[in-house]
Amino acid sequence: MIVKTMRRRERPFGEHPDAGGAFPEENCGQIWRVSLRHGRVNHVDTTTTPLTLHPFTVADAERLLSGEVDPHDGWEGAYAFTDEPELLSEYLLAVQENGDPRPFGPYLVRRGEDGPAIGGVNLFGPPDDDGAVDFVFGLVPAVRGHGLAAHTVTAVVELSRAAGVSVLRAEAEVGNLPARQTLEKIGFAQVARTPEEIIYELRL
Repeated sequence: MIVKTMRRRERPFGEHPDAGGAFPEENCGQIWRVSLRHGRVNHVDTTTTPLTLHPFTVADAERLLSGEVDPHDGWEGAYAFTDEPELLSEYLLAVQENGDPRPFGPYLVRRGEDGPAIGGVNLFGPPDDDGAVDFVFGLVPAVRGHGLAAHTVTAVVELSRAAGVSVLRAEAEVGNLPARQTLEKIGFAQVARTPEEIIYELRL
């Protein structure tokens, strides 16, 4: 998609993860290698003007892998999931092994309620023993700098609160000031730090 390959953090903070921060400014053109967990919940569509979070479903992945193209698949900036069939296959395998993660898991960020895709979000649920969920997101370069990152994070907060999450957590690279400023604007607080990364949390 438009973020570096990410996995849910399985090690204590302070150990270097497999990938960079959650909000990179480069390496566009990859989708997350989704670390999906068990649990089935009803479909959730979260709208925060001027954008909407649309769940990326099993049906979407199967359709794209079959070669069926829908005009709705269009990305602002011309990127589409069809560029990464191996990751779609991995997503389907994870769902088969662990169940549908909704309302957690991958989402597309679309303009308005039904516009072109401009980014993506992944929530690594269900919540852990502390009620916490990690998330990552990214927007295509063409739409950055217009306040849409804050709208995206706000939509994630609303979705997570509705799903019963107690703590929302994100990583940002120390040098990624736009990401840090976005999180802090929404109310996230720093809870841990290494020379490379900062962990932010928001209690819902």
